[in-house]
Amino acid sequence: MGETECWTFCEALARHAAEQGEQVALRFGERTTSYAAYHRHASQIANGLAAMGLCPGDRVAYLGKNSDLAVELCLGAARAGVVFVPIIWRLAPAEVEFILADCGAKLLFVEAGFAAVPWDGPRVTMESDFADWRDIQSDRDPAVPVGRDDAFLQLYTSGTTGKPKGVVLSHYNGSNLRPKLKEAGIYWYCAEPGESLIMAMPYGHIAGVGGATGAVLGGQELIIHAEFDPALMIHDVSTYRVSWLFLVPAALGIMLAHPDAARADFSSVKGLTYGASPIPLDLLKEGVERLKCEFAQLYGLTETYGTVISLPPEDHRPGREHLMRSAGKPMPGVEVRIVDADLNPLPQGETGEIVIRSDCVMLEYWNRPEETAHVMIGDGWFRTGDAGMLDAEGYLFIQDRIKDMIVSGGENVYPAEVESALYGHPDIADIAVIGIPDAKWGEAVKAVVVRKPGSALSEADVIDYGRTRIAGFKCPKTVDFIEALPRNPSGKILRRELRAPYWEGRDRQVN
Repeated sequence: MGETECWTFCEALARHAAEQGEQVALRFGERTTSYAAYHRHASQIANGLAAMGLCPGDRVAYLGKNSDLAVELCLGAARAGVVFVPIIWRLAPAEVEFILADCGAKLLFVEAGFAAVPWDGPRVTMESDFADWRDIQSDRDPAVPVGRDDAFLQLYTSGTTGKPKGVVLSHYNGSNLRPKLKEAGIYWYCAEPGESLIMAMPYGHIAGVGGATGAVLGGQELIIHAEFDPALMIHDVSTYRVSWLFLVPAALGIMLAHPDAARADFSSVKGLTYGASPIPLDLLKEGVERLKCEFAQLYGLTETYGTVISLPPEDHRPGREHLMRSAGKPMPGVEVRIVDADLNPLPQGETGEIVIRSDCVMLEYWNRPEETAHVMIGDGWFRTGDAGMLDAEGYLFIQDRIKDMIVSGGENVYPAEVESALYGHPDIADIAVIGIPDAKWGEAVKAVVVRKPGSALSEADVIDYGRTRIAGFKCPKTVDFIEALPRNPSGKILRRELRAPYWEGRDRQVN
């Protein structure tokens, strides 16, 4: 079977199990799993899910950090035709509870450290129960027909209206790009079978679960870290001769600043891809000097199964610094347009909303037809909510966000969600949340608060209140107090006016 014929992740896993069954597929601490065992475990998980009454199209959720068992669970669910819902472990219990209810999960697999999440449905505890449960199942072929357009993943993004929404992704959304990359010779985003990758980004993000599923497509060895640990990253790069890395720029800076980095052996690394924010030029120069590998920037969304735009290694060379402000050019099979407020195409050099057409674009937002219709505007085009412009060479420059999203350390935060969580404080009369520049994390969350008359509400009071209701990364890092929020005649908060002093003098309004 040729690589281009693997349009489902089930097919890809079966092919690698047949062709390189003894190749290490998963490495987690001292535990390794071959492709043959990976495939067998996926069959057992699929049969176990069926025995518990799950049917194709049902949802099964996972709450926990990265692990080899969690990766197996994803492929096992796929073999059963069940949609996998990995949940970001950093979320507050109330947020997790909402996602479980919204997706209609029939079963929750949960790490022991997160078992206190309020949910009355059936659950399997990973460390104590999962392997025993898996290993008593039959390893026969589940014989469930799985098509390339079937739903495969459901990932939750922060919600523009204050509630997360489920992005439904198909097998083909994730599998269609690889053969196009191979044909185009984009080697730095298309690792070869047997090469090693490290997965350290959170599993509930497309950068996490997307990296894990991408390794299945390519037949790579996936080295799994429970979470980003700079010392472990440095150790494993050297020990296992890792070929490819993906890090957000903040994580790269942390790794290079670690004491072990000074004597680390990075000679095996062929390339480092980074995303979520542009890389500071000084950090890029340091990274190239110390890792001595190719660098490429990635731009994408959960709704596009990750990367659809990239700035390739050749544009990270001396003399190309002017392109470092750009996100890059579309990947093969990806089209990009800039449109005005009425969704009419704009010419080169003019700023408007970025819209994308690609087989990577999601199926829908789960049970949200109005929000789906808002972003899926016909003929395959998807609205990103980012503002940008295309230059004469086809490079995409992101200038701002039409939607109010904040990206902090690779995490997406919507102001409406934070405002909704904080507004219940008895001393808050009005509130707006904005993103401001941050040297380490790209952007930081700031709350602008109007106190109720007579209140002595402090910055610490606001932040502490938020931490009881939403994930820590969504909580404001700083709080300003003002007499009244600026609003337009219809009452809408003028966030751009609040943001303006912090972004003054910068050539773009996002980091």
